[in-house]
Amino acid sequence: MTILFMEPLSRAWNRMKIALFRPFDIHKWFVVGFNAFLAGFMDASNGSGGWRGGKNGSFGEFIHFPGTAWIWLMDHPGWAIAILFGIVVGIAVVVVLAWASSRGVFMFLDSVVHDRVEIARPWREYRKEGNSLFVWRLLFGLVCIALFAGLVAWFFIQGAAIYDAGHSRAFPIALVVSLGFLALMFVLICGYISLFLKDFVAALMYKNRISAGEAWKIFMGLFAKHAFHFLGYGILLFLLMLVFVFVVIVAGLATCCIGWLLLVIPYIGTVVTLPFWYTLRAFGLEFLAQFGPEYNVFPVAAAPVSAAPAA
Repeated sequence: MTILFMEPLSRAWNRMKIALFRPFDIHKWFVVGFNAFLAGFMDASNGSGGWRGGKNGSFGEFIHFPGTAWIWLMDHPGWAIAILFGIVVGIAVVVVLAWASSRGVFMFLDSVVHDRVEIARPWREYRKEGNSLFVWRLLFGLVCIALFAGLVAWFFIQGAAIYDAGHSRAFPIALVVSLGFLALMFVLICGYISLFLKDFVAALMYKNRISAGEAWKIFMGLFAKHAFHFLGYGILLFLLMLVFVFVVIVAGLATCCIGWLLLVIPYIGTVVTLPFWYTLRAFGLEFLAQFGPEYNVFPVAAAPVSAAPAA
C-alpha cells in the first residue's frame, strides 16, 4: 500500500474548487462558513508569556509568586470570591462552546462529504455523535489541564527550592531547559491527539455512526500500522498553516491592514478564508481514504475526484 501526501491534497483542492467556485454562491459560503466556524471554534487559542529578569531578587519574587498571591487572596476575600466567580462563569462558557463546536464538527463534515448547504438537519441528525465527541473532548481537556497544572506546580516547587538553597544570582538554566522540553513534549502530544480526534476519529464516527471510544479503537489499530504516515500528516498540516499565515500577512499588508480587520471578526474571518479550511477538511478525509474502502468517508460515486493536471 502506497500512502501519498500531495495526491490527496490535490484532490482536496479540487473538491474545494468545485464546491465553492463552480459556481460561486455567496449564500453557500456563508452557510458552509458557519459550519466551519462552529467546528473550529474551540481550536483557536493565543497568548504568550515570558519571564524577565534583571535584579538579583527578580527570580525570587517570581518563583514565590503563587504563595504571595495566595496570601493576598486570603487577605482580600472579596476579590477571591469575584475571581472564583469569574473562573466558574468562564468554565461554563467554554463548556457550552465546546458542546456546540462538537456538533459543528459533524455539520462541517457533512457539508464537505456531500457538498451540502444545510445547518439544521446535520445539527439534529448528528446529535448523538456530537455529544459523544463533546464528552471525550471534555475529559481530554480536563486531563490536559491537570497535567499542565502539575507541570507548572513542579516548576514553581523546584524553582523555589533552588532559590531557597542560595542560587539567586542567575536563573537556573537546567530548570528552564527541563521545563521547556517537558512543555514541548506536552504540546506535541496534546496537539497530535487533538488533530487525530478532529480529522480522523470524528470522520470514522461520522461514517460508521459510532461513539468516540469505538472510533478511537478503529483509528489506533490503523495508527499502529502507519504511525509515521500520520505523524507526517501532522507535519505537512503544520507547514500548510505556516504558508497560510504568510499569505494572510502579505494580504494584510497589501490591503493596508483592511484584510486583517476582516479576519479578526468572528465568523466573517472564517467565511473569507473558507477555501483554506474547506481544503484542509477535505485533505484529512482524502488522506484517510487511502487506507482502504472501510476508511473512505465520501460516497462511492463521488470518491474518484482526479487531481489537477500538472501545468
